[in-house]
Amino acid sequence: MAYSTVADIKPVSATLTTRDMGEARSRISGVLVSLRVKEGDVVRQGQLIATVRDDRLALVTASYDAQVAAAAADAARAQGDLTRTRTLFNQGIYAQARMDQVEAMAKAANATLAAAKAQRAASAELGAQGAVLAPASGRVLVADVPVGSVVMAGQSVARVTAGPTVVRLELPEGQARTLKVGDEVQLSAEDLRGVATTGRVSQVYPSVTAGQVIADVTAPGLPEDLVGQRVRVGVTIGQRQALVIPRRYVSTRYGIDYVRLVGRDGTVSEVPVQTTATPTAGDAEILSGVRPGDVLVPAGANP
Repeated sequence: MAYSTVADIKPVSATLTTRDMGEARSRISGVLVSLRVKEGDVVRQGQLIATVRDDRLALVTASYDAQVAAAAADAARAQGDLTRTRTLFNQGIYAQARMDQVEAMAKAANATLAAAKAQRAASAELGAQGAVLAPASGRVLVADVPVGSVVMAGQSVARVTAGPTVVRLELPEGQARTLKVGDEVQLSAEDLRGVATTGRVSQVYPSVTAGQVIADVTAPGLPEDLVGQRVRVGVTIGQRQALVIPRRYVSTRYGIDYVRLVGRDGTVSEVPVQTTATPTAGDAEILSGVRPGDVLVPAGANP
């Protein structure tokens, strides 16, 4: 028995999440009058999920309606004056100066009408921004603002998943130096209901937060119903020397592992050892109990 080179796998805790999260935020301040979704609902991008109303905006829009009506009346009067003045100018009654003055007044009245209409449209659009739309297609994770609450502009009303499902892990920066896109990662089939046992690193984020490096792992068939679930992950951070033997050489009794050791005189004795699993199925790593150079025989076999 001799040392062999094996992958140094570090067990870490990771989180089942999505690549991004979308916040459905209110664009205006007001009262939340309706919330059409709840946690777990699936929404599509642009879907109406809530409505915020500010009654003051309706009053402001009504005042702009009155300004538009007044400006329209002034524009109509100025247009009538221009028509009459042009007729009298053509007959030689009015001078060119009078004609220019009336034309300028008509243009000013039309410009005032256009400005009033623009203000009225801006006010109406501001009121329409009370509709809170889904920022992305996905599943609603949080929608905890009750109807009737006062919300501020920019406040989140709901949180929606966005992008594919990934396993997000954190590693100390010293151990993450060897981590790169494409590396294979061992996933806990028990945590993921058996749908995936291995995945690959799809992205390593360049920023370091509190000494931790964040990376995303993708795998086929990741569940999407429990975003935020903790997942046990094994990440390869290098290589090391280890004593690895086939699992058939190990027997277990009362929770203690034994191997059959052949002595120099040819006698066989059982010695207790401490073992751990390896990435290769059918092998076991010996942590203590034997040394390199010892001769072992399979459990139950004759020497």
